[in-house]
Amino acid sequence: MANQATARKLQGVELPGPGVWEIDAAHSGVGFVARHLMVAKVRGRFAKFSGKVTIGETPETSSVQATIDAAGIDTADEMRDGHLRSPDFLDVEKYPTLEFRSTSAEQRGPTALRLNGELTIRDVTRPVTLDVEYLGLATDPFGNDHAVFSAETEIDREDWGITWNKALETGGVLVGRKVKIELEIQAIRKH
Repeated sequence: MANQATARKLQGVELPGPGVWEIDAAHSGVGFVARHLMVAKVRGRFAKFSGKVTIGETPETSSVQATIDAAGIDTADEMRDGHLRSPDFLDVEKYPTLEFRSTSAEQRGPTALRLNGELTIRDVTRPVTLDVEYLGLATDPFGNDHAVFSAETEIDREDWGITWNKALETGGVLVGRKVKIELEIQAIRKH
């Protein structure tokens, strides 16, 4: 059960109280899935990221801002990770971060939210929509309140100018254009 000073109820659901909640990177994850060889899935994650969730008086007045360290990309394969850091993909020397900033929110149910925003990759900013599920509010043994969220979206990497690919002899391409982004976020109330 969360601290009563930071919680409130809306439509029978205990929600985090208004204010700034910092993303707890140690207990959160930013992952992605892309197709390889047209059929297989390759999963990866970003090891370093930060951000904040500003909880409004209503879910629609809430906002999110996040920064991801592009060089922290990890697919459990050093050679592939090096290629993903190169100018063919993220070009981390020139563009060290990926940025997300929400622009609006729509409540889609007691625990569901559609979060519209802008994602910047390689200095290209494009609109994205995250489907967010609020999973609950809990207090850790140290008295910190955690608001927990899960979110996902799918982007076309070519919309951000990431077009590198190789044709396969059997038809198709080596790397799929669509990338599914999966987020598991715990945010801690900043007092």
